[in-house]
Amino acid sequence: MLGYVKVFKPELKVREYEIYCGYYCGVCKSIGKRYGQLPRMTLSYDAAFLAILLESVSADLDAPTQEHCIAHPLIKKKTIIRNPAIDYAADVMLILAWYKLLDDAKDEGKLYAKGTMAAFRRLFKRLRKKHPALCEGIETHLTELSSLEKEKCAHLDMATEAFSKIMETIFIEGYKALYDKDNTFCNDIEDRCSLFGTIGYHMGKWIYLIDAVDDIEENLETGAYNPLIYRFKYDKSESAAEFRKRIEEDLKFNLYHYLAMIGNCLDTLEIKKNKGIIENVVYFGLNRKTEEIVYQTDSDKRI
Repeated sequence: MLGYVKVFKPELKVREYEIYCGYYCGVCKSIGKRYGQLPRMTLSYDAAFLAILLESVSADLDAPTQEHCIAHPLIKKKTIIRNPAIDYAADVMLILAWYKLLDDAKDEGKLYAKGTMAAFRRLFKRLRKKHPALCEGIETHLTELSSLEKEKCAHLDMATEAFSKIMETIFIEGYKALYDKDNTFCNDIEDRCSLFGTIGYHMGKWIYLIDAVDDIEENLETGAYNPLIYRFKYDKSESAAEFRKRIEEDLKFNLYHYLAMIGNCLDTLEIKKNKGIIENVVYFGLNRKTEEIVYQTDSDKRI
């Protein structure tokens, strides 16, 4: 996940924002406690949303505590929330960070990636042993995605499909880890697991496409693969702004369709807590981010 999945703070209640930050800081604390300080650099607000959504169907109440932050030791104590969903989200962030390092080292030959991989190798072995199905699923779909990118795939659905399957796997395996520990997988669990997978699937579609839109200028300059350049046959006589304008309606149709599908699933999900935070992310945060990136507004003030 790439840092796009965030709340829209002005529309959140003060208490909701405190809980949201408690999940975010909880992920950071979870990583530090179990894996050391260096891996905490992988922290992302995406992880907070993943944890909040997975935990939303649990009847257990959040139990915030107040603790000091290692990054801001002189500031007053911060709200921290701990639960198994937070631990899972923390593991996901580290697993995705490992595969990103692997990709950077292999395809781009970045020296920092090779050095960081040496430090993370033992940690990743622990994570792979703990989450074998998750890692195998991510590896399979990352291989598919890499092949499509090398082929300069011009089919937008195919390009977004591989990443969306990664997200689907993350959400499904998260639900199984938290709520199907005995592998009973009754009809109720199966239906809810499928629902979480569908949310992850369409969120993956949205993330991959919004990232492609965000990177248009950079990719045109560097020549790096971007499915939009090939799908809509970028003409070198066009400026990036002209290209964006030409494909704007298609982008909006696809992006808002993915968000609508996520919303439909949320309406079906029996959310027991933090519903306001979840709805804020989907109906305000993701919509606002779509507008910002498609229309390139307030790019220097993105939350």
